[in-house]
Amino acid sequence: MKQKIITFVLTLVFNIFKLLPIKRGVYIFESQYGGRFDDNPKAVYDYLKKQDNAEHKLFWSIRYRDRNIVGEEDVNVLYRFSLRWLYYMARAEFWIINARMPQWLPKRKETKYVQTWHGTPLKKLALDMDTFGMPGSSLENYKKNFLAETQKWDYLVAPNQYSKEIFKSCFAFEKTFIESGYPRNDVLYQKNNPEDIRAIKERLGLPLDKKVILYAPTWRDDYYISKGKYKFHVPFDMNQLIDVLGNDAVFIFRAHYLVAESLDELSTHPNVFNFSTNVDISDLYLVSDLLVTDYSSVFFDYANLKRPMLFYAYDYEHYRDNLRGFYFDLEQDAPGPFVTEENRFYKKLKTFIEDAESYGTKEKLYQFYNEFCLWEDGNASKKIIDNIR
Repeated sequence: MKQKIITFVLTLVFNIFKLLPIKRGVYIFESQYGGRFDDNPKAVYDYLKKQDNAEHKLFWSIRYRDRNIVGEEDVNVLYRFSLRWLYYMARAEFWIINARMPQWLPKRKETKYVQTWHGTPLKKLALDMDTFGMPGSSLENYKKNFLAETQKWDYLVAPNQYSKEIFKSCFAFEKTFIESGYPRNDVLYQKNNPEDIRAIKERLGLPLDKKVILYAPTWRDDYYISKGKYKFHVPFDMNQLIDVLGNDAVFIFRAHYLVAESLDELSTHPNVFNFSTNVDISDLYLVSDLLVTDYSSVFFDYANLKRPMLFYAYDYEHYRDNLRGFYFDLEQDAPGPFVTEENRFYKKLKTFIEDAESYGTKEKLYQFYNEFCLWEDGNASKKIIDNIR
């Protein structure tokens, strides 16, 4: 009852503010329900901020409990669900968002809702899902709520033709696609050089003389603590991992945002780092020599760098058959070695550390790049703004 009253009041206030005229040039950005200051919205925000146009008024929607994520940047912050947030959300000309907005939140016709989304789909999404493991809902309600959300979108960013076709189906989206590539990947073309990479390593405290291995897995729908709260599971022995790393490599953990806050202290070993929060994942891509993942869409982004990858899918059959299902055969088409057993995971890591040149097949990686990365050229943010203005 209390939640219903709160929702009613918020909706009422929002609708009152909607009676006021639109404020031209107002952009509101939000990443992962107000819990992050990154991803595609951040890249578009940075692009607009560099233009230094007095007609642009840029705001970030952030949860109050996550107010420190902006760091020392000079940012116009709107705390989610505050009176000020409702005022500007109701009057903004543009929303630039990478996940869903609250179901109760209406959108006025004059506001342009630009949905950037947050990944090229490997796992089945939204209306395409056949199974459902999230607590507190059912597959039928999940699809109904998702459809209500997607009907609010005016623009949807597509990173490649493959994604565009899937987005048409899984989101039932029939409005305007922006075929731009992902803004968050612009930096992979702009800063993929020795000087910038060295600067990032120094800022993060990473050694300059060791191979850097990035581990960025996805989350599991059925591995949760309670509704909306999920756990992170380390699917290998930390002591064995440290032995494999030796003195030649370091290992970075980057957990999915839904489980990032659940990580315990992983290790006090100097060769293991946890950058699951408050570090832009693009920086981690740039400093890494090898990406290790499972079913996370990060490998589509990382492929822009044409660097080696390793797929450690320890629960492949369970995830494929019981949780989400996939849009293509990852085991067959992954752009790097695909392993399901822990001992083979260690062997592949060791092979890469000892002789990176002999690791994997470059031909498969280049084929993957040609299929999924050709829309990327370092100018996605500009393309989006050019399309919506």
